[in-house]
This record gives sequence, structure tokens and C-alpha cells, in this order.
Amino acid sequence: MITKRCAWVSPNDPLMLQYHDREWGVPVHDDRKHFEFLVLEAAQAGLSWSIVLKKREGYRRAFSEFDPDKVARFTERRLLKLTLDPGIIRNRMKIEAAVRNARAFLAIQKELGSFDAYCWPFVDGRPKLNRWKAMREIPATSPESDAFSKDLKQRGFSFVGSTVVYAHMQAVGMVNDHLVDCFRYREIRRLR
Repeated sequence: MITKRCAWVSPNDPLMLQYHDREWGVPVHDDRKHFEFLVLEAAQAGLSWSIVLKKREGYRRAFSEFDPDKVARFTERRLLKLTLDPGIIRNRMKIEAAVRNARAFLAIQKELGSFDAYCWPFVDGRPKLNRWKAMREIPATSPESDAFSKDLKQRGFSFVGSTVVYAHMQAVGMVNDHLVDCFRYREIRRLR
């Protein structure tokens, strides 16, 4: 029997298969994981997710295991060094955004106790369960991602447009956008 997956997953890309089958859409309640996806989703803007997954270990190393406390303290010298690191996407604006976002992330933690407590209310505290049958039905944004993006920007985040934020919401399970015939749809639905 053939395992049915979402159409965006290439069966010839082991990283994409693993990401889809184990991570994408699983509800996240860990702040470091939220920060990791914020960094990676911003890095992905304008590129394919496959490129980002191939550089994920490089990002993990370059961005101190996605520790927002450490990233928030990166110096100009460290930023310059990162622009030369072939293990990551060497876009200066995206690198600077990761540092700026780490500082804003810490401010949210200080204000609300955790980033998790901040973001989940955008979907009323539980994953939004969609019922898409085809890739073309899946939106690039939603009213929730619009509101989440707007609030992040007001809090000083950058590279967090509604499309990037919607991708983040998909990644961390705030929305279940697995196609209904994908084997992960039912599994993820039970994880609320």
C-alpha cells in the first residue's frame, strides 16, 4: 500500500519526507522551537523550503542552537561573520532580522511569560483544523496570520509578513493544512 502524503512533499527528498512525516503541523508549545521556526521561515522568504531544510544544521550551529538569549546579544562582528557562513542563507537583512526578532521575542517572553502564551490565542488556543482536498485550496495567508503578522511587526519583528507567519503557523501546528487524504491529517488532528 502506498502512503499518501501532501502533494508538496517530494518522495526523492529525504529531508522533506522526514520534515513532513514527523514535524510539519505538530502543535508546538516550546519557545525555542517557536524561535527556530521564526528564524527559518524568515530565511525561507523568496526561496524554497527544501533549501532551508538543507541548511538547518548550519542555522542551528550559527544561531546558537536557536537560543534567543544568545542570538539577541550577537554583535556587529558576529553578523559580519554570519554573512560569510556558507552553512546558512547569507542575506544580511535576514540575518539582522533574526537578531532583531530574538530581542523582540525576549520582550514578549518577559511580558507574557512565554512566546507560546502569546501566539496560540491567535487561533483561540487550539489548532485550526482545515479540510483541504487539493494544494490549490490552501491559502498563503489567513485572517489569523494577518492579525499575528501585524502584531509581530508592531512589536518590532521583521520578515514576518502574513505569508511568512502563515507558514510559521502551519509548521508549529497552529493550523492543520495537511490534505485530508494525507496520512498525517488524522494523526495531527488528534494532537490538538
